[in-house]
Amino acid sequence: MHRIAVVPGSFDPVTLGHLDVIERAARMFDELHVLVVHNPAKSALLPVAQRVSLIEKAIAEAHLEGKIRVTSWSVGLLVDYCTEVGASVLVKGVRSQVDVTYETPMAIVNRNLAGVETVFLLPDPANAYVSSSLVRQVAALGGDVSPYVPAVVAHFLQSPRTA
Repeated sequence: MHRIAVVPGSFDPVTLGHLDVIERAARMFDELHVLVVHNPAKSALLPVAQRVSLIEKAIAEAHLEGKIRVTSWSVGLLVDYCTEVGASVLVKGVRSQVDVTYETPMAIVNRNLAGVETVFLLPDPANAYVSSSLVRQVAALGGDVSPYVPAVVAHFLQSPRTA
């Protein structure tokens, strides 16, 4: 049986915590889709295509290529994407009880809508406090984000960009 899982997120930007979850999920499943989704509740720093590109580069930098596919989804339910690609599992990283409280109702609804189960992965303790919003704040204020993100992301965030 070919087991396909999806790791969804806004990944704005991808962090070392995200990469840890992606790496561990890739070991658990035959095929892994890292899916950049738009979260209307969040104001994005990076366009979706840039996030996809940075995730692909971070995965290559970490030598995780192979069974990982990076793409985006902007129309319809997350479980619609899962059905389209044959995925039966969503993988979510949870850093705290706050994340569990937020993710649990969605996990139940996804199971009810399409039979898609959700697996929660706890973070490596070294990355348990890292979030994309924290990285965005540090970067916006000129701080060093390299301890929190893959090198390719740190370089991108710290290089001058034109608007």
